[in-house]
Amino acid sequence: MEKFLLILRNMKKSLLVCLLTVLLAKTILAQDPEKNSEGFRTIFDGVDLSMVDTEGNWVIQEDGSLFLKPREGEKGWKRYHHYVWLKGSYSDFECEFEYKHEKGGNSGFYFRVSDRADPVNSGFEVQIKDSEDLGDDEMGPHDLGGVIKTKGATANSGKPAGQWNKMKVTMKGNHLTVVLNGVTIQDFDLAEAKPEDKALAAEGFITIQDHGIPFWVRNIRVKRL
Repeated sequence: MEKFLLILRNMKKSLLVCLLTVLLAKTILAQDPEKNSEGFRTIFDGVDLSMVDTEGNWVIQEDGSLFLKPREGEKGWKRYHHYVWLKGSYSDFECEFEYKHEKGGNSGFYFRVSDRADPVNSGFEVQIKDSEDLGDDEMGPHDLGGVIKTKGATANSGKPAGQWNKMKVTMKGNHLTVVLNGVTIQDFDLAEAKPEDKALAAEGFITIQDHGIPFWVRNIRVKRL
């Protein structure tokens, strides 16, 4: 009987150690979200908008996506404070997200933005645009996956309007890589290819454009490299 009680006490101690270990691990992850999911930080999880700044009419949907519903009179793309801005600045990073648009849709992913009041001239944009009617040989800097004023995508890997696309943008040093729906469409040294009148900041802000037309985005995640 005494031997049985000793075994039972040891089992309780082991169970308590296991529970404490699990609780400690959860606490560490909660305090340091950078260590979640292979180093990625979830910026938008379908529920919480506290990780972004925006004055645009981005509305959380029941399916967990974030829908841009332009308000009356909201047109064009120069309302920069209406963009979805990630909080904090980033130098080397990997950012991935999913998006979809209607026929003729248009948006953009900006990075290394040094001035939030002027992302067009102080940062770089990967174009997000309905290019369904274009062939691979016609892709220019202002078409889907192109880096505006810099370099067109190497392939037209976008899906038809109304379908979800997945984009991953990686910036390491001066090197830019863009993968769209599993296809690498940009892979080059941005410092060498950039326009002469534009500087490449060592770090900057990340944002997704409000172009004044309906647009959906979800599962925004970023990882510092």
